[in-house]
Amino acid sequence: MEVIPAIDLLNGGVVRLFKGDFDQVTRYDEDPVNLARRYLDAGLTRLHAVDLDGAKTGDPINQGLIGAFAATGLRVQAGGGIRDRERLEALLAAGAERAVIGSVAVEKPAEVIDWCDAVGADRIVLAIDVRLEDGEPMAQTHGWTRGSGVTLWSLLDRFLAAGALDVLCTDIALDGTLEGPNVGLYAECVQRYPEARFIASGGVSKAADLPALAATGVAGVVSGKALLDGRLTLAEIEQFLRDA
Repeated sequence: MEVIPAIDLLNGGVVRLFKGDFDQVTRYDEDPVNLARRYLDAGLTRLHAVDLDGAKTGDPINQGLIGAFAATGLRVQAGGGIRDRERLEALLAAGAERAVIGSVAVEKPAEVIDWCDAVGADRIVLAIDVRLEDGEPMAQTHGWTRGSGVTLWSLLDRFLAAGALDVLCTDIALDGTLEGPNVGLYAECVQRYPEARFIASGGVSKAADLPALAATGVAGVVSGKALLDGRLTLAEIEQFLRDA
């Protein structure tokens, strides 16, 4: 299982949001590119970058930083406010290896399937944020402020049939909370769709969460706040990767 550090960008700085709420922002005194280099030096090879300005306003003011991350040698998957093919292609041209597509994948799946055909499905990560409702994972959009009425399973049925493989799934009730990941959700994802490459996101709080997630069969896990707060250390990640 791949461990993927996350850097969320707001006005050029490193931040974390609590449950995606722009009114609950934690700012970190970190230079984004230096932070990315530290992750690379620790042996991590991929970075998950989120342009929160792009997500909020549609203005990708942090795109230059995406290119700077890629220039370090990290393989960058980046998202935030990708709402049309022009923005998608600009992000890939800036140096992102893969584009992370969120709300538009839920609202306009046929359009995103066309993007997969145009740029290659291996260059797109579907980011599906879910809220459990009566035990069913329901997709949320627009920074988790809107329900879609669509289940995670129906979206995956459609996208995987069209050739998509990489899925970043976030249980939004846990994101940024350090309460531990929803291991059961990811185990069900892998059981239902063994051909997909799932990336777990949300709730990672300690080193013990890594082997628990690896046991579900997910391909990767994103960690943001736990790493930034020192609850999960780079040394612990290195040990996990050695033991894997």
